[in-house]
Order: sequence, then C-alpha cells, then structure tokens
Amino acid sequence: MEEHTGTSHLGMWVTSDNHIRQELRADGRYDEARGTRASAYTGRYEVSGEHIDYWDDTGFTADGRFDGDVLHHGGYLFYREGSRAHHAAQTT
Repeated sequence: MEEHTGTSHLGMWVTSDNHIRQELRADGRYDEARGTRASAYTGRYEVSGEHIDYWDDTGFTADGRFDGDVLHHGGYLFYREGSRAHHAAQTT
C-alpha cells in the first residue's frame, strides 16, 4: 500500500458526544483519547484514497473509511471536529 497521510484527513475526529477523540497527525501517527483517558490508543496510520489503516502501538490493527467529514471506524462514526457533519450529529 502506498503510504499517504494526505492533509485532507489531518486533524481531530470526534464522536458526536465527543467521548472519543482521534487526532490524525501529519507525521503519520494518531492519538486517540477516550473520555478522560488521554492517549488511550496511539500508533501509526496510512491513508489510501478514502481508506485508512491503523497499526496500534500495542499490536492490533484496524481500518476505516472516510465519507467526506465522516469517518467510519471500529463501529463508530467520527466527525471532523467543527464540521457541518459534526454539528448536525450533535443536534440529532
């Protein structure tokens, strides 16, 4: 897979209740906080098109798919923080 961390996906992605917050950093690393637990999961990621693969520092792998400002990952919907999609999800 071609390694790509395109800038269009960088930044903070959050669940509608903001309980899970995942930062996709420009250095190809991610940092996921859950509730009050900072850095609950950390590791590296690669984006190819709209697909994302994760390799957690503890050894597990995961993947997801971007759909505009929505990220489908691990059975959750994440929203680009502050986007229209995020605001809409908070009001439903």
